[in-house]
Amino acid sequence: MQLFALFDLDNTLIDRQGGLEEWARDFSVSRALPPHAERLIGDALRARAYPEDFEKLRDSLSLADSVDSLWGAYVVGMAARARCRPGLHDDLRGMRAAGWTLGVVTNGAVDIQLAKLESAGLADLFDGVCASGEVGVRKPAPAVFHAAAERCGTTLAKGGWMVGDNPETDIEGGRAAGLRTAWVSAGRQWPTGVRSPDLVAMTASEAIGSLLGRGASHDSGAA
Repeated sequence: MQLFALFDLDNTLIDRQGGLEEWARDFSVSRALPPHAERLIGDALRARAYPEDFEKLRDSLSLADSVDSLWGAYVVGMAARARCRPGLHDDLRGMRAAGWTLGVVTNGAVDIQLAKLESAGLADLFDGVCASGEVGVRKPAPAVFHAAAERCGTTLAKGGWMVGDNPETDIEGGRAAGLRTAWVSAGRQWPTGVRSPDLVAMTASEAIGSLLGRGASHDSGAA
């Protein structure tokens, strides 16, 4: 199996949920919106966020802004709040130094996902990035994983790993695409009745440590 890993972005490499809560609070305060606005924004954007979601929010909150300006404010604000756990950058550099090819496969609009990667200092650490908005289908569809591999200059036929926090989109999707899977649990229990991932880790850095160990074993066996 090739030394290749795809990583989910939101809540795997960066803390999207924490960033969203901060942005919703700051946006509500800056617009002097009513007390329920912060919760309304969080509920509307928790699972996913696209420009069309802001058309509904604009109407719900009686905002005069255009959808484009609201989306632009969201992209800038979320990118500014894209943060990784300490040490993650060095961990990814360690994988690259060990010969791993790395990619990002993420659901979401292209502009905001790329902006978050750049702001978090992650963009230069990956060989390829594929956002679902580019290919017209979302994870867990296998097409997204195959497109991500192509952007990394490889193919899933050679094997590899998918690292992510979502049991359905990342783990089930990665497995369906022919990848081994590493679940970033963040302290959660794996859902009952669902086939287990190949590896469970508390954080992305912990998953990377395990993958580096397996990669070293793979290299020793090949020699």
